[in-house]
Amino acid sequence: MTRRPTFLRTQRLVLRPFTDDDLPVVVGLQCAHQTHPYELSPRTPSEAQAQFVSWRRHWAEHGFGYLVVEHAETHTVLGVGGVQLSSLDGEQVLNLYYRFFPDAWGHGYASEMGAAVIDWSEHAVPEKPVVVVTAVNNAPARRVAEKLAFSEYRRDHFLGVPTVYYRRDPSTAD
Repeated sequence: MTRRPTFLRTQRLVLRPFTDDDLPVVVGLQCAHQTHPYELSPRTPSEAQAQFVSWRRHWAEHGFGYLVVEHAETHTVLGVGGVQLSSLDGEQVLNLYYRFFPDAWGHGYASEMGAAVIDWSEHAVPEKPVVVVTAVNNAPARRVAEKLAFSEYRRDHFLGVPTVYYRRDPSTAD
């Protein structure tokens, strides 16, 4: 079975792998103070470029990873999201990540993207649990996690920020 989701489509979104042309948009997203209201600081341009390279490397090594989230009708990039392998307390997990431009906030895009990615991951990589790690005070991201049937299981600090950890039990999901 192939793990590569060439494109995922939802009612309103197209989720696709990154191309070289996406670098400026990703750097802009990752470096903007507005897109990091719950973190100590956004990435620097060089950190964002390195992150973009690591995301593309993950795709090359594993056949899946974080995706560009585009509006299906306008092809406007709304943000990035998806799952990527991560080690959490010695366990290999799929980290569900999402970051959107402020104009895309409040429209349900993160939940819609998350639902499509989770559905894909539960079929393509069922042996890996899906987790969400977010700042305790990031109420919007926490609402998305809870809407997607994740349950809080731990609190700690990550990069100096009080953090909540969520895990999804597929047997309790809608």
